[in-house]
Amino acid sequence: MNDRLPLFPLGSALFPGLVLPLNVFEERYRALVGDLLALPEDAPRRFGVVAIKNGREVSPTGQEGLATGPMAGLGDDPMTALYGYGCIAEAAGIAEHDEGGGYELVATGTVRFRLLSVDTSGEYLTAEIEEIPDEPGSGAGALTAEVMRVFATYQKRLAGARERTLAAQELPTDPSVLSYLVAAAVIAEVPVKQQLLEATDTAARLTAELRLLRHETALIEKLPSLPAVELTSAPTCAN
Repeated sequence: MNDRLPLFPLGSALFPGLVLPLNVFEERYRALVGDLLALPEDAPRRFGVVAIKNGREVSPTGQEGLATGPMAGLGDDPMTALYGYGCIAEAAGIAEHDEGGGYELVATGTVRFRLLSVDTSGEYLTAEIEEIPDEPGSGAGALTAEVMRVFATYQKRLAGARERTLAAQELPTDPSVLSYLVAAAVIAEVPVKQQLLEATDTAARLTAELRLLRHETALIEKLPSLPAVELTSAPTCAN
């Protein structure tokens, strides 16, 4: 289904089912959130999240006012500055700051989309998108148990806790949900995360995650020191 949505470029990929907290302070995104708030109470407050391929989210100093206009920090061509696939987010809660006119909001990823075109004529970017339903693919169910096992091993190696219990039974058993959770939780660069988001189906995503987890686990075992435990004990956040 084709649709037109406000577009929120970020420095990371969002996955369906994952929670996205945002602190909105730039003028262009304040306008976006203001328009979401103006919608009827029963209307879904949806916007598209897409990772930035070339450019930056804010001005080099991070100061509001130095980056202006919908394409600030992204160059002249949004279709080359942004990745071609993103995720629709639905805002469940929006709170306005007492001072400064910014917002804090919490949104949840719902469904992937393909970016068809970007309109730069308004206060913020809008995009024509095509929703991409998640297909199971061949063998997704059979891959689930192995991904759960390898992911638990990866977490344990990353935490460096030999006696720490990471109960695999607490992971979701639905192949699609598991694939997105692992994609969001694994520590990897944006291009790698983006490849997982763009996987043709759940089975392809789980297969790619198996390769990635095995590779990363082997690397961690060879490191002289391990990352801080808090990196793996904190709630998963997509941004």
